Amino acid sequence: MQIRDIVKEEKELFIAMAKEFYGSADACLFPANLQHLEETFVLCMEENPYARLLMLEDAGQPVGYGMLSFTWSNEAGGLTILLEELYIRADAQGKGYGSRFLSWLEQEYPKAKRFRLEATRNNTGAIGLYEKTGYIELPYYQMVKDREEH
Repeated sequence: MQIRDIVKEEKELFIAMAKEFYGSADACLFPANLQHLEETFVLCMEENPYARLLMLEDAGQPVGYGMLSFTWSNEAGGLTILLEELYIRADAQGKGYGSRFLSWLEQEYPKAKRFRLEATRNNTGAIGLYEKTGYIELPYYQMVKDREEH
């Protein structure tokens, strides 16, 4: 499996996969917002300190994508990598791509103090993968305040 930054020519592929990801009742609480997907793609095509879009490939064929964002955690004592999205296409699931991506993530960011992610409670497949690779539930009660509707 190869993991690399998404390039400008893959915009439609990214948007199609993101729509599939957001269309999964198990993976997301809200449907895809096309404007958000477009803005994320534009940001990630520029040099920025906030986010990174990654393509997962096997034998030159896309099998999924990952989206990272970056923050600092005083509690963790340093850089925190947020795995915002990890999408593996349906026909590629169960082949170890998720585990390999998570292993790559730790190797790519050796100075990170924490890796953090979210999963809906009913996404038991993803939760099983994350637990198997060493993630634990963070028992904080999370709250959000969005400035716009989903």
